[in-house]
Amino acid sequence: MRYIGAHVSASGGVQNAPLNAAKIGANAFALFVKNQRQWSAKPLESDTILEFKQNCKAANISPQHILPHDSYLINLGHYDDAKREQSFKAFVDEIERVSELGLELLNFHPGSHLNEISENECLNLIAECMNEALKRTAGVKLVIENTAGQGSNLGFRFEQLAYLIERTDDKSRVGVCIDTCHAFAAGYDLRTPEAYKKTMDEFDAVIGYEFLSAMHLNDCKFGLNSRKDRHESLGKGFLGLKAFECIMNDERIGEIPMILETIDDSIWADEIKILRNLQKGKK
Repeated sequence: MRYIGAHVSASGGVQNAPLNAAKIGANAFALFVKNQRQWSAKPLESDTILEFKQNCKAANISPQHILPHDSYLINLGHYDDAKREQSFKAFVDEIERVSELGLELLNFHPGSHLNEISENECLNLIAECMNEALKRTAGVKLVIENTAGQGSNLGFRFEQLAYLIERTDDKSRVGVCIDTCHAFAAGYDLRTPEAYKKTMDEFDAVIGYEFLSAMHLNDCKFGLNSRKDRHESLGKGFLGLKAFECIMNDERIGEIPMILETIDDSIWADEIKILRNLQKGKK
């Protein structure tokens, strides 16, 4: 079984996200559990939490197939102590909100060195924040998303993701989300069965499929190794549909949330059908 959905709107409250997922025929989804462009938000109300859980059941979507994404403002690798502490507090708040909703995963971008410190210094700061966040919370897995390598963002090489995992004290609570657009933009080819196998064999050797906890399924507006984070609708970018056929038929991928972040939400239902039809012999 493949669990496919999209990063749906939580406008009007997180309780609306499962309903929006159901409308597009999804059996997985992603959402923001608070405004992603603000540092703080009022606490989740008990009625909202209850309604969210009820709507997930009504949509027949299990907690393990829901992929919350943290705020875009958070930078756990910030060189400035005060600004990193602000990010850390916001990160812990996100984890606690995810836990309140009965969810199991939190997807996040690792961080940026902002051309002020070395990559290793930045990665060490991120790892420190991750470990401290894990100590202060329970139950939620931190799912590190690979990046396109745009600007000073880290996490665009498999080795950088592995570095963070190696330094995570509780490895049962850490995983990776592979974004196909980001991977391609960072130089990992997925366009043919041969290229896909080479890239994913490298992923397995450096990180390990056991840490693959989610995927973002996006085509890419620019070519291989462009280092540009620009998503495109499936089959309309430089990746092409063959990459997604390889993913849908990769038996090494477990029953993880596979989330569209493609640019035209009006065709998400169609794209979900495309992905299911790419899976040979299964739906």
